[in-house]
Amino acid sequence: MLYAIISEDVFNSLEKRKLARPAHLARLQQLTDEGRLFVAGPHPSIDNNDPGDAGFTGSLVIAEFASLEQAQNWANEDPYVAAGIYAKVVVKPFKKVLP
Repeated sequence: MLYAIISEDVFNSLEKRKLARPAHLARLQQLTDEGRLFVAGPHPSIDNNDPGDAGFTGSLVIAEFASLEQAQNWANEDPYVAAGIYAKVVVKPFKKVLP
């Protein structure tokens, strides 16, 4: 089943994000290589694909896991969690309807 992992950053997280990004992306690449990643990306702080120094307010990952517990465990082990970037992480089942 698909699960949405919705994360909210702490204030002024950009520098921490830059440091932890390679490890964060490596985990997402692993999901991609396994054919389990549906979509992933950050939420820019401003209405621009490249927010520059404004940074990001959080992230969204939608991926396939065997259970809600496995999705939650995967989310808890994110390098952004370990680095103190995420203030809050919510994991929910996701049902793709369209397109």
